[in-house]
Amino acid sequence: MLKKLANKVYYMPHYSETDRPALGLICGSTFSLIVDSGNSPAHANDFLKQVEEMDIAPVKFVVITHWHWDHIFGMKTMDISTISHHETKKKIAYLKTLKWDDASLDERVETGEEIEFCRDMIKREMPTREHLELKVPDFTFYKKIEIDLGGITCVVEHVGGVHARDSSIVYVPEEKVMFLGDCIYQDFYSGEWSYDKDELTILFNKIKKYDVNYYVTGHQDPQTKEQMWRFFDELTFIGKIVSDSISFDQAVARFKGERKTIPNEEQLEYIRNFVNGNEKKMKNRVI
Repeated sequence: MLKKLANKVYYMPHYSETDRPALGLICGSTFSLIVDSGNSPAHANDFLKQVEEMDIAPVKFVVITHWHWDHIFGMKTMDISTISHHETKKKIAYLKTLKWDDASLDERVETGEEIEFCRDMIKREMPTREHLELKVPDFTFYKKIEIDLGGITCVVEHVGGVHARDSSIVYVPEEKVMFLGDCIYQDFYSGEWSYDKDELTILFNKIKKYDVNYYVTGHQDPQTKEQMWRFFDELTFIGKIVSDSISFDQAVARFKGERKTIPNEEQLEYIRNFVNGNEKKMKNRVI
């Protein structure tokens, strides 16, 4: 069975071995709604089989949080009306034009269009892909939409972020649950993993305006408000410490001076992420 997070909200946990993200189920008295479609037909089928065992209102919609493969490859299998941001639809329409055999994936890694991690996980989740068929969303929005499921509302808002510019969140006000997708994660697709401190501040402000008890991210266990805001505060602090520096050593020294302690492995990673983001900004200015 799916795990219950709130009275009308369930989720299937993420599975890191093949990069399966967490999928959500929100149940109203009239309709139910799924958050993201899975990273393969098998993932989608596994989810749907568990949904079929539940005594809930019929599933009417799937909301896609962003265009990355692990959130969209199950859309055709689910065969349910799909909603996304308009930029998500554009991205998926392009992905439909690509080939997904091993040679094509390897070639896109060589050209830099795809990254090794995603290539390897696609091959692991789907050893053969000759029957893979992608589907574009049926309905799109620009800023925000609200979906009435019957006693339960889903607020879907485009929030952006460096991980994927088209990222949207799904908020359930009656249950105080928010599905974040991958919006709080780093930029993986343009060189070294990175954060932009200014864009992160804008993103966090959009997220924090909602009254939330539980957050569901794509590739971690659900977090309480206290846990998630501690993470937000830590990232914000490190972003301020790094500031506009492109020197990792200088940023680490600033951290030590402020905290009076040596940064741990995770903190060092975030410092590097912000330094990488500053380096990308500089390169873009030169270009």
